[in-house]
Amino acid sequence: MKSPTQASPEGDPRVKLTYDDFVLFPDDGKRHELVDGEHYVTPSPNTRHQQISGDLFALIWTYLEAHPVGRVFHAPYDVVFSDFDVVAPDAVRVERACRRGRHRTTRSRSTRRRRRDRVARHA
Repeated sequence: MKSPTQASPEGDPRVKLTYDDFVLFPDDGKRHELVDGEHYVTPSPNTRHQQISGDLFALIWTYLEAHPVGRVFHAPYDVVFSDFDVVAPDAVRVERACRRGRHRTTRSRSTRRRRRDRVARHA
């Protein structure tokens, strides 16, 4: 995994980026995420990742068609957990019964993101 990219002007690693910084990131086809204020950039997924992600989305969508308890959305779809934590999972299930939009995120695991995903999910 590559090191996180800090976008602070001085390059100070103590500076945490926020959602306001996040919306200014370029729309370059890469996955931009903030985890505890650190900027992570991931290249576009490979074919195997896309196949697994698409199959998983289809399974969840099929289940929700038969059991209408929510909706599922496929990437790109940003999930804002806090001002310092914005992630882009492969699929997001939003439960209908929640007033505040409780999200269940699903991400196809790739080796280069495995450590970061473990850290982000426990945040």
